[in-house]
Amino acid sequence: QVQLVESGGGLVEAGGSLTLSCAASGVTFSATDTGWFRQAPGKQRELVASISRSGRIYYAGSVKGRFAISRDNAKNTVGLQMNNLKPEDTAVYYCNAVRGLLDFWGRGTQVTVSS
Repeated sequence: QVQLVESGGGLVEAGGSLTLSCAASGVTFSATDTGWFRQAPGKQRELVASISRSGRIYYAGSVKGRFAISRDNAKNTVGLQMNNLKPEDTAVYYCNAVRGLLDFWGRGTQVTVSS
């Protein structure tokens, strides 16, 4: 059974930093395309950053230069370093892994940025 578990969310002031981590069981991140998504109240879920099996990285324009995605193959985790956080970054952040036709999601972690 595949399980993705996010951690590291919390409340931070604007300009602060948080580091999210996603731990996997039942799937190896290096064999998947992995991404961080977020969903703010009343908005659609959006892709924030992703890292492919080959290590190719993508960032949404709104976070480029502030967020950094990384993968630790030894620990089988994917991280999201978030710097210079803004109130508009407030959302539930979800870890996602895709392997072929299979799509796995974590339950999410809340990030709240106060102004």
